[in-house]
Amino acid sequence: MAKAMGATITLPEELDIRAAAPLAAELSAARGTDLRLNLSQVERVGAQCLQVLLSAAATWSADGVELMLEEPSPAFVDAAATAGLDLSRFATTSTARDS
Repeated sequence: MAKAMGATITLPEELDIRAAAPLAAELSAARGTDLRLNLSQVERVGAQCLQVLLSAAATWSADGVELMLEEPSPAFVDAAATAGLDLSRFATTSTARDS
């Protein structure tokens, strides 16, 4: 039987330097629980938020709970690839729609 996920946090369109501290605080508040991060609305991603997400991946892994990226937008995937990040550190889901 699949394990039920905990909360879902939908991330904003802009994950720039101004979003890094609030993102870190929101993730910190959810620490210790299985968590889905919905990235479907993300249009811009800065290095600071990528660092926050990588730190969260390491923290969730160390805590033995799951952090899942849900519906990563093309902009998020491109930003991660440009930064040389391996998204396999996260569990991911995609509900790509045919256009």
